[in-house]
Amino acid sequence: MARGIGGLSLSRNLVLWGRASSANVQKTLWALEELGLPYEHHLVGGAYGGLDDPQYRVLNPNGLVPTLQDGDLTVWESHATLRYLAGAYGRDTLWRHDPRERAIVDQWTDWTASTFQPGWIAVFWLLVRTPPEQHDAKAIAAAHARTVAALRILDANFAYRDYVAGNRLSYADIAAGVALYRWFTMDIDRPAMPGIENWYRRLQQREAFRRVVMVSYAELVGRLAF
Repeated sequence: MARGIGGLSLSRNLVLWGRASSANVQKTLWALEELGLPYEHHLVGGAYGGLDDPQYRVLNPNGLVPTLQDGDLTVWESHATLRYLAGAYGRDTLWRHDPRERAIVDQWTDWTASTFQPGWIAVFWLLVRTPPEQHDAKAIAAAHARTVAALRILDANFAYRDYVAGNRLSYADIAAGVALYRWFTMDIDRPAMPGIENWYRRLQQREAFRRVVMVSYAELVGRLAF
């Protein structure tokens, strides 16, 4: 599938591989849309298969998504794609020129990978992707507790910032914010966190977030594998 801004078919060197229902793919999609970049999107993974195709493994030896191509450059790992797109195309938007400001962006981006994402992804897998008859209430509760603890750290950060790493959007918001639609739509207890809730409202005002993150994940419900 080839698509670009507003659903138009456009031709450019940017090519993204991965299913649109993948949270990690949504990070790259969100950055592409946020930056207004035309791109081709090839659906692979999940119901679409293709991850074990030898040609795809040349692009991404892990057999995972997303994979981003820009001409003769291939980048995999979602946060690496965010940093690349921000540095190459978002110098006046998602990127921070000041190394001190960029350090804060990278700090929260890495925190998302090491602390926040493992918890919320576990909740999603255990509660949504696992068939109800296989639910493990104890494991769900433990993953939920880890996620809430991480969110409280982030919530405190919003006491003096509108966005994760400052008062305007950066790729740190994309890395962490992709989780919010699922967090706020899953059937779980959500302790009040005004900072997180206000941040979610701000992100919902962005067309790119609505277009690629606030999408149905029905195809994943009760499916541990495709």
